[in-house]
Amino acid sequence: MGDALNLFLPLDSVAVALGADDVASALRDEAAKRKLDVTITRTGSRGMHWLEPLLEVESDGVRFGYGPVDIGDVGALLDAVAANVRHPKALGSVQDIPFFKHQTRIIFERCGIIDPVSTDQYLSHGGGAGLDKALRMSGAEICEEVLASGVRGRGGAGFPAGIKWKTVAETRADQKYIVANADEGDSGTFADRMIMEGDPFLLIEGMTIAGVAVGATKGYIYLRSEYPVAARILAQAIDRAYSAGLIGENIRGSGERFDIELFVGAGAYICGEETSLLESLEGKRGEVRAKPPLPAVEGLFGKPTLVHNVITLCSIPHILAEGAASYRDLGVGKSTGTMPFQIAGNVKHGGLYETAFGLPLRALVEEIGGGARTGRPVRAVQIGGPLGAYLPPSLFHLQMDYETMLANGAGVGHGGIVVFDEDVDLLEQARYAFEFCAEESCGKCTPCRVGSVRGVEVMDRIRDDIDREQNLTVLDDLCELMVDGSLCAMGGMTPIPVKSALKHFPEDFAINRGKSDAE
Repeated sequence: MGDALNLFLPLDSVAVALGADDVASALRDEAAKRKLDVTITRTGSRGMHWLEPLLEVESDGVRFGYGPVDIGDVGALLDAVAANVRHPKALGSVQDIPFFKHQTRIIFERCGIIDPVSTDQYLSHGGGAGLDKALRMSGAEICEEVLASGVRGRGGAGFPAGIKWKTVAETRADQKYIVANADEGDSGTFADRMIMEGDPFLLIEGMTIAGVAVGATKGYIYLRSEYPVAARILAQAIDRAYSAGLIGENIRGSGERFDIELFVGAGAYICGEETSLLESLEGKRGEVRAKPPLPAVEGLFGKPTLVHNVITLCSIPHILAEGAASYRDLGVGKSTGTMPFQIAGNVKHGGLYETAFGLPLRALVEEIGGGARTGRPVRAVQIGGPLGAYLPPSLFHLQMDYETMLANGAGVGHGGIVVFDEDVDLLEQARYAFEFCAEESCGKCTPCRVGSVRGVEVMDRIRDDIDREQNLTVLDDLCELMVDGSLCAMGGMTPIPVKSALKHFPEDFAINRGKSDAE
């Protein structure tokens, strides 16, 4: 083994939690002992979490995978590579692994390939092309391109991004802001974290393009405190972006200015709601603001503010580089482009799968995800976080897009899909929605603050068969009140998992539920 050996190992939080740092140390120690010329590049994750830590070995420009690798595999693995023989954990070319091969990677095209804090690698792998094109366009032209692409907010609401951009651009003010909402708190979601840890310059580029388009000169990344690895990577990336002229006083020699600051939140779920996030950024308690005025008109510090989810902003560089039409041609109907679906819960192949909208839910759960990890039948999935709908297998034929999900009482949300096998108790899951809301509510409005607590009490009475029919009526009235009266989606969406569980799994709410005939 006289030639240099190029190894790639993720620094992604999931990989680290599964031992990637220990594997990296063991590889360095073993290479030093053998006097091998080894380079270990820490990358983002490819998104195949059941294979983490996934070690990649480069040979003739092809990455060959081994996983999941632990420190006990290191010696034998280096022996196998040296002798050019197959190791038991060999996976072949990473590009040919079925889970990875059939994706349409636009947002995550570099994730797992490059060193996330190397500007040189980012630019040499196509990064910066969207920004360069945007710097040759007027702000109005950029906004029109975003509007024409059909890209919608990936944080959950699915609102057309271009309309937000035009509103901020056309609102006159002496100062405007771009805010990246990186307070990713929904269960079963991790796309924001993965892209920030694996390709942070993409977010920086997307924010900068947005700033140039709407006339904003300052941006903030509002990051949840539970993401320390992302915080470290983003801080390094921002410093290096300044050094490389990607942000700052004279971006790429254009004369344009845009500054970015990283802000770490304090762990409140409600700060994922855009107005609560803005309150927190201003140093106040994270509470929902009444609308209007909308943040696009009067947002951070009372100035026009473009607030977007991380994945939305990360979609922008491709749209500018390749044109609105190339993006719009992906997906179905008004659901254009790609979505990084996150498959989690009781599932065999959990991970991130980026694909164009329109793929059936069944393909994501059963074919790509491999069904339940326990081997038992899948009974339900929840889409869109803790306040998303529960859907039964009879609806798994539905295609994943905004309109189809909405027509069936569900939503795409942030793209998180949590899988449950036949042992799940949907009454308890519905109860948890109220419990979660009671814990995480900002407390500003009565329907959310009090309604969630009353919801837990009503669910307990139904579970214990106390005035069951009367309490089912109370439950229905309570859900209606929370939807109609809550200030934000926290209270307004809490009834969604409750009503969907009751609709699709009524047996879990029945008298003597779960008891056998013998009892």
